Amino acid sequence: MNPTTAATEPVPSEASRPNSGVFWYALAALFVGAILVYLPILSFLVQNWIDDEDMGHGFFVPLVAGYLVWAKRDQFLYEEYSPNYWGLLVVLLGAAQMLVAHLGVELFLSRTAFLVSLVGIVLLYGGTRLLRTLSFPLGLLIFMIPIPAIIYNQITFPLQLFASQVAETSLALLGIPVLREGNILELPSQRLSVVEACSGIRSLLALSFLSLTYAAVFDDKRWMRFVLLVMTIPIAVLSNALRVTLTGLFSEVNPEFAKGVFHTMEGGVIYLMSLALLFFVHRLINRVWRRYAHSST
Repeated sequence: MNPTTAATEPVPSEASRPNSGVFWYALAALFVGAILVYLPILSFLVQNWIDDEDMGHGFFVPLVAGYLVWAKRDQFLYEEYSPNYWGLLVVLLGAAQMLVAHLGVELFLSRTAFLVSLVGIVLLYGGTRLLRTLSFPLGLLIFMIPIPAIIYNQITFPLQLFASQVAETSLALLGIPVLREGNILELPSQRLSVVEACSGIRSLLALSFLSLTYAAVFDDKRWMRFVLLVMTIPIAVLSNALRVTLTGLFSEVNPEFAKGVFHTMEGGVIYLMSLALLFFVHRLINRVWRRYAHSST
């Protein structure tokens, strides 16, 4: 093909699309309608993002999901979609779930009912093909919903104990006398309590969300999303254990280093280290994958 031929190739027009712009505007209108129906629940959810430091990343979740849809629009804009009326049943299921959650004052059920309704709208309007296309951005929205308290408590306490144990062993190896009682570290200068805020759940949630987003944007291999998500668990847990250890170490220099601005800055630095480690792991996995693919051919 010569340059002249390439320059005169026709560009797909609006009329050549299987679904016109009206299709997408109508879908957007249905999404807006769902937001209005669930507005009281969503308003309280946003307030939860403001009040709960563990959910600070919640503001970015819908923005990132929307960006992923927009960035991949050329991949599905010219696909042909047809309605699937099973989606109506899913929408009704979401409404029933919201009603039950309202009667039982169950926040997690009421919030996930919104996601169920979105899935039902997509299935009803665009069928299984559109649902598959939007499955990843829709799945990301689960990260904007706080973990139920009963599950949260089951996760945080073991993380607190693990961080305390690692800190106890590390500080002892560094020659600092330490006595641990559960999640409390007795140091010569003071007593350190590894509370829920220091369990690492905050960085684990944020890093998990970021790993999936990073893999979706910078890697075409779908399996990489799962691999990086799994790798965030040891990265976040060990990084938090390092943070607790450093807090104990610095507090022996000056007890004020275990709280306030310095403690917050320390957490920020450790989180940046976790991100750098995640990027390194991604590059390492890709390098191994390329070598395996090259050797197999």
